[in-house]
Amino acid sequence: MLQVRVFTFSPIQENTYLVYNEAGDTCIIDPGCYDEREQKELSSYIEHQKLVPRLLLNTHCHLDHVFGLSWAAEKYSLTPHIHFSEKQMLDLAPMNGEMWGMPFKGYSGPLNWLKEGEIIRVGEDELKILFAPGHSPGHVCFYHLSANTSAAKSEPSFVIAGDVLFKQSIGRADLPGGNFNALIQSIREQLFVLPDDTIVYPGHGEPTTIGYEKKYNPFLK
Repeated sequence: MLQVRVFTFSPIQENTYLVYNEAGDTCIIDPGCYDEREQKELSSYIEHQKLVPRLLLNTHCHLDHVFGLSWAAEKYSLTPHIHFSEKQMLDLAPMNGEMWGMPFKGYSGPLNWLKEGEIIRVGEDELKILFAPGHSPGHVCFYHLSANTSAAKSEPSFVIAGDVLFKQSIGRADLPGGNFNALIQSIREQLFVLPDDTIVYPGHGEPTTIGYEKKYNPFLK
């Protein structure tokens, strides 16, 4: 059974996620911790809960989602996983930080490439890679389908959606590499095909569900 813990970091109020199982095996997703205080908040939780970071994943590589990437990779000896089409976004992120008055240390080490449909394992649990471009060229989402057993009825399915879908909103498509039509297509073909009770954990703001967004999201009527 996977648990999800959210931290909201930086002036941009980005959601960083820890996804972990009972054994403490942990994925760090979209590390957006901007300064030492936020780094300490994340690392203290990991230490206090006796978690062991095994994977460092990114939905995409806009600056607010990679503020803490270099730090997390170094601290936990992890190689980041991103989609190949996000490499340019990752390389440009430090320059964008300077432009927005938020300088930070960019990541320049080795990378692992995420592929559409690939399964990432966290112990016995799985996260499926959903390719969902539109907000950025290589945006992916991480989908966990709960086990269909009586013992796991209380475990919800969820998707770490990055900046594709928000509660009654959608991601921006006016940033470099964005494409509005591709974004809408990604939501309809990758996310809206998931069960209605799937919890959506977005890159900003509060969680929602697929069913709620089908019914109430004004951008998707």
